[in-house]
Amino acid sequence: MACNKSKRLELTESKLPATNIVRFDSLLLTIDTANILKSVKELYKTEPDFMTYYVANIIESNPSDTLETARLVGLFLQNATFKQVNKDVLSVFKNTDSIQQNIDLAYKYLNQYFPKIKTPKVYFYVSGFNSPIVLEDNFVGIGLDLYLGSNYPPYRDMSYQYLLYNMRPASIAPDLLSAMLFKHFPFDGQQERLLENMLYRGKIMHLLSLIMPQVPPHDIMGYTRFQWEWSRKYENKIWNSIVGQKDLYSTDITLINKYLNDAPFTATISQESPGRLGTWVGWQIISQYMKNNPETTIVQLMEMNDYQQILTKSEYQP
Repeated sequence: MACNKSKRLELTESKLPATNIVRFDSLLLTIDTANILKSVKELYKTEPDFMTYYVANIIESNPSDTLETARLVGLFLQNATFKQVNKDVLSVFKNTDSIQQNIDLAYKYLNQYFPKIKTPKVYFYVSGFNSPIVLEDNFVGIGLDLYLGSNYPPYRDMSYQYLLYNMRPASIAPDLLSAMLFKHFPFDGQQERLLENMLYRGKIMHLLSLIMPQVPPHDIMGYTRFQWEWSRKYENKIWNSIVGQKDLYSTDITLINKYLNDAPFTATISQESPGRLGTWVGWQIISQYMKNNPETTIVQLMEMNDYQQILTKSEYQP
C-alpha cells in the first residue's frame, strides 16, 4: 500500500533526547484534596505554562485567581460523574509506555527530516470530556478521558456511533501526530477543489505513515480493518465514481466535505463505505506518486502544491 522499501524514511542514530512527556492527569488527580490550594500552587510552580493554559481553556477560569481555581479543581475531583471517569483514566493508562514510544519515534523521524519543526513537550491530561487535543508552540497535549475505549459506556450518550472506534488508546499517538502535521503543513493549494484537498490530506497521511512505521495503515487512517479492506477491494470503483460524477474538480464545499469529513459513510460513494474516502484515495495517489518518482524526497513532497501535476505523474489507475 504505502511506499516501497526504498522510499521509507531511514532513522539514523538520533541525538534527540527522549520525548518529554508529562502525566499531568496523574499530577492533578492525585493531589492532596485536604489542601487543594497548596497543591494547585505547586502545579503552577512545576508546570506553569500548561497549568495556565489548562485553567484558562479547560477549567475556563482566570489563571491568576488561585482561590477560584482551587475551588473549581475541588469540584471537578468530587464530581460524581467525572470521579469515576478520572479513576478509569488512571486505571486504563496505568502504563503508557507503548504510546510514549510511538510518539518518541515519530518525534525522532520529524527531527531528522524536518529539523526546523519543534517537537514540544507532551502533556497527558483529563478534560472533563471537553478537549481531545491541545496544540501550542511550546507544548501539545491529549485528553486521555476521551480515549478510554470504543465500548466505554459514557461515550454512547455523548458521541456518534461512527466516532466511537477511534476513542481508544491506540488512536492517541496517530491523532496527536496528525494534528501536529496539519498545523505545521497548512493547506497550500492554489484552488479550493476536491483534488487539491484530497491530495493535501494524502500528503499528511503519507508522512504520518512514514514517521510511524510501526503503526498499521488502518490505524493511521483511523479505519477498522474491515473498512480498510473494503476500501482496498473497491478502490477502482471508488475512483471511477469520483471521476465519473465529475467531483474531482468540484469547488462545492458541501460536496468536498462529504468526501473529507468524519461521517458514518462517504455519501457520494456508498452507504457501505467508510467515511473520509477522499482522504484515503488522496493517500493512495500520493503513495503511487512517490513510487513512480523516486527522486522526490519527503521534504520536497511536502513543499509541492501543484496537485494536478502530482496526479498526472502518479499515473494513478487503480
